[in-house]
Amino acid sequence: MESPLTAESAPPTPAPRNHTPSPSPRAEAQEVRMEEKEGTVEEGETADTEEDPIYLSLSEVSVFVEEPAEDASEKAVAEEAAAEERAEREAQRQLLATEELVYTERNYLRLLQVCTCTIRSNLQKHQPQLTNLDSMFLYIEEVIDVSGRLLSLLDQKQLTPHDPLFLETLCEAFLSLSTDIESAYKEYLANYNNVTALENSYKQKEALWTEIVKVIKSSAPEVNAASLSFFLVMPVQRIARYPLLFQTVMKHTEPGHPAYSLLEQTAHTAIALNCRINEYKRFREVADKYKKTETLTIRDKMNRLNSHSIAKKTARLSQFIKHETGIAPKLVDEEFDALEGFFYLLENGITVLHENVETYLDHLQRFLSYRPEEFDLDMDGEKPVICYKEITTALRQWILPTFEKRMRTLVHKPLCALKELLAGPHNLISKRLDKLLDYELIEEKPSLSYDEQAVANTYKTINTLLLNELPQFNGLALTLLWGMLGAFSCLHKDLAADMEQLFQGFTQQLPPGSLEPNAFWEWAECSVLEGARRLESLCWNVKDQLNDSIVQPLSPGSQNRLKVLTDKHGSGKIYQLTGHVVGTRDLDLSLNRGELVAIISEMDTRGDKRRWLVDAGGPRGYVPSSKLVRYHQVTMDPPPSPHLTVTTMDCAGGVRRHSYHPDVRRLSYTPDTPQPQLVRAMSVHCFQVFAGYDFRARSSHEVSLRGRGNQSESWNPMTKKGSCDWSLVEVRGAEGLRALQLPGSDAHIHHAHRHLPLGLPPTAGICM
Repeated sequence: MESPLTAESAPPTPAPRNHTPSPSPRAEAQEVRMEEKEGTVEEGETADTEEDPIYLSLSEVSVFVEEPAEDASEKAVAEEAAAEERAEREAQRQLLATEELVYTERNYLRLLQVCTCTIRSNLQKHQPQLTNLDSMFLYIEEVIDVSGRLLSLLDQKQLTPHDPLFLETLCEAFLSLSTDIESAYKEYLANYNNVTALENSYKQKEALWTEIVKVIKSSAPEVNAASLSFFLVMPVQRIARYPLLFQTVMKHTEPGHPAYSLLEQTAHTAIALNCRINEYKRFREVADKYKKTETLTIRDKMNRLNSHSIAKKTARLSQFIKHETGIAPKLVDEEFDALEGFFYLLENGITVLHENVETYLDHLQRFLSYRPEEFDLDMDGEKPVICYKEITTALRQWILPTFEKRMRTLVHKPLCALKELLAGPHNLISKRLDKLLDYELIEEKPSLSYDEQAVANTYKTINTLLLNELPQFNGLALTLLWGMLGAFSCLHKDLAADMEQLFQGFTQQLPPGSLEPNAFWEWAECSVLEGARRLESLCWNVKDQLNDSIVQPLSPGSQNRLKVLTDKHGSGKIYQLTGHVVGTRDLDLSLNRGELVAIISEMDTRGDKRRWLVDAGGPRGYVPSSKLVRYHQVTMDPPPSPHLTVTTMDCAGGVRRHSYHPDVRRLSYTPDTPQPQLVRAMSVHCFQVFAGYDFRARSSHEVSLRGRGNQSESWNPMTKKGSCDWSLVEVRGAEGLRALQLPGSDAHIHHAHRHLPLGLPPTAGICM
């Protein structure tokens, strides 16, 4: 290969130093540079070293000018290659992060299904059955459901993580299910503390826990789990990993990617979702802490007292007094006050309805327990009795038991559950008032300590919780209440239809079956009222007969003691013991109930009036005065008649005319007086007894009277025990006649000549 210098026909002429080189030498210099760079010098040829000095200097200058431009292009190519390599590496990392998110989600769902299906079913077969096992898996079904829906949305598109649209599909699926994810996970996380507490209770029983671990390992041998918390903690960990996974994918995604904005929104949604779940969990922990109703004994309350609690309660009381007296203004929240008032109104209505329903069911149960149709009433041949037995048999065996069962299921049981739910909000409202008093004390401070900040946060949490949850609770409780009232009405409507169908077969057989509706209801009302009046009168008569005291004669020994004590001390000193007395001190007597004694002194030697000195018919000693009552000797003679006592004796000779004399016990007859006429005269009232003063009954054996208003007929001027301070009377009222007691000093006798028997003038020999 020839040198570029010999290729030319003639060498160039020398030029001045400032002369610009000709194109020919520049082209030759470029060729020389390229040949040197490529190293294409042929074998056996050497460059000519005899060159023109001016030409060499120009070539070197040209080479030095072209080299920086070539280095820049090489650097740009290298940077472009590095950028492409970095983009490929980021794309690979993005793909790995996306695959990790999807793969871990599928594995997470599979393990939860193993826990809830296989392990749970095997634990349910354990004998004896585990207590509260179902509460450990509470809300986990919702978590499984929302995770399965997320994966199903990805599977519907039939895309793989390598597809460009997969990332966009993943973000859209998560955003569409964000509300369901929050609702499912927040309930599960709020209940997770109860899950761990229940598992710890299982661990305390070593034998039981060993069997549980065996069941877990046999149900899922590939997992190598040793406790239920291995599976149940997965939702807690998974919800916290969503933000990290999406942020990792976004970190390895270029800002110019089509799904970058959607991916950024998904990552922010996952973070906000975790914040709301944590806030809800904190609210639930505060609510669970303060809504519990504690039943503490006095000793437990005393043990809780300390200087801190006493100071706190004193400060609350002082702040409350300032509010009530107007010294300090009270923090007013109109929204909460309205919710609180409606809650208390709703609580009162639910409580009253619960009491009424329980009373109603109790009366129904008592009605079903009495079966008068099963007794022989000696009326079997009458048609109404036969119809009554058939109707009551159907009512007691089929209609009313079915009605009672439905009433308990549809009304009473939900009402009891709703009443129990009222305790939580009620306690929270009460606790809010306490925390409000604490908060008002520290509200105006410029800086708060750690404990004061905790008090303020607690009040704000309870207040926010009530403002958010109490309207929902009131609405749901009101809806349930209306539903129960509707069920109550429907049950009675069905009962009326069943009874109408039952009575249709007996309409023509019963006497009032042919009456018109208005006449029938009038007859039914009158019959029921008349029957109720007669039944009430019968009940009062039976009650009075049962309450009558039975006069038992004294034993011969008691009669002898009574005679001795009466002869020795007089009848006014005789007392009777109301209970057994056991002597515990010197000179104390031990006596039995009912024994008779005579009072010697109404105090002991020290002046104590609680111990009386008595004579027991031989021994003398002290007896508690509270165990002694005055003895009234009951005679066997009939009581004095309250009716007219007729006698032919001369009124001027002994008994004053027109006066009631109770000592006159029997009639005196003369041969000229016809006896039947006198007997007839005894059965007619000849005087009236009115109450002279107002008297209010204080027990069931007394009757209330109004002075000069209520008329009573005195049957006996003394009680059955012989007390003259009370009179046994009979009062005629709307409910019938009742024999009761009223003070004898309040009764006055007034003349009523119109009640005298026919044929006897008012001035006749009649003693009143």
